[in-house]
Amino acid sequence: QVQLVESGGGLVQAGDSLRLSCAASLRTFSSSGMGWFRQAPGKEREFVAAISGSGRITTYADSVKGRFTISRDNAKNTVYLQMNSLIAEDTAVYYCAADRTSSSRLRVGIADYWGQGTQVTVSS
Repeated sequence: QVQLVESGGGLVQAGDSLRLSCAASLRTFSSSGMGWFRQAPGKEREFVAAISGSGRITTYADSVKGRFTISRDNAKNTVYLQMNSLIAEDTAVYYCAADRTSSSRLRVGIADYWGQGTQVTVSS
């Protein structure tokens, strides 16, 4: 019933930008916190960014703060991750996640739904 589908990943060079999109078939999208996570080879999945249902509250991992921006369009049931100044360390599979209760729970890895991921590869 619920599907989160990520898109926008690809192979880029360091310094480039990408915008990831997550299309959500979620009835409670506008009241759900949304977030992005990533998992690099040999590493655990890590938090990247989260946004509240209204879009007024955002939070970022220290590693991406100042470079990445999370946003959402509730009319389109879509959340975005604008990634600027990409570096090789950003290489990972990026996952979209939804939390029906609060965007704050996403910061510690709690989510109700997860997408299948989109690959981002940054060549240095």
